[in-house]
Amino acid sequence: MLLPRIITALIGIPLIIAAIHFGGLVYMAFVACVIALCLYEYGLIMRAGRKPVHMFSLIFFGLIMAAAAILGRSAAAANINMPDNLYPFTISFVILGIMFVEVITPRRSIERAAFTFFGVFFIPWTLAHLINIRDIENYGEYLTLFMLITVWVCDTMAYFTGLAFGRHKMNKEVSPKKTWEGAVGGTLFAVAAAIGLRALLLPMFLTHWEAAILGLLIAVVGQISDLSESIIKRSTGVKDSSNLLPGHGGFLDRFDSYLLLAPVFYYAVLFFI
Repeated sequence: MLLPRIITALIGIPLIIAAIHFGGLVYMAFVACVIALCLYEYGLIMRAGRKPVHMFSLIFFGLIMAAAAILGRSAAAANINMPDNLYPFTISFVILGIMFVEVITPRRSIERAAFTFFGVFFIPWTLAHLINIRDIENYGEYLTLFMLITVWVCDTMAYFTGLAFGRHKMNKEVSPKKTWEGAVGGTLFAVAAAIGLRALLLPMFLTHWEAAILGLLIAVVGQISDLSESIIKRSTGVKDSSNLLPGHGGFLDRFDSYLLLAPVFYYAVLFFI
């Protein structure tokens, strides 16, 4: 399993870094593809666990939610006038659309509507903030790399620290392999990585203390986000969201840390730094 994991990383990481560097439509297309695939995998997970979900509504209205999140912030950054009621209109349209599809679908189900609603709001709205971070003027590329690399360091070192010193399980029902020792180890390395990345990428934007605080925020929220996706999988008896990424599972498995982290990191930078 280690060799496919390494090969996937060697191919995937340069592609992600290139998309971040080019930004604009290239990065938007990349994030849109990630969101669409994550929505698809969420639908597969629900169906594998015999939990009803409407796949068309999930992907179609999910991408509309992502577009609203992206356009609202990107337009503001570019000083383009957008309707003040863009978000309320989009949310209202999505609610109406999902329920309309459910009404005209045979064997109508409130459970199917509920699981579809959750996927539409949980995945695209949060992951769309990856584009919002990249759009931050002058520093978006470096902030995006700062966040991604810190998450990679946290995940990797949490795994190895837990492997070496892990004794106390965090939550056996949700993620049986994760330990408190691994979480603490990953967090410490993430803070150290954030301070190092600050000197490399953002010396004029962040102080050492701000970088350390952001590193702590990334580690804590990223791991909570990871566990949130694990709740979805464990509730359906699924181990991986798919096998699209050899050695890594699916796209939802690889981007689960950013579900909660992307909006938290974006607003932390926007409002506090």
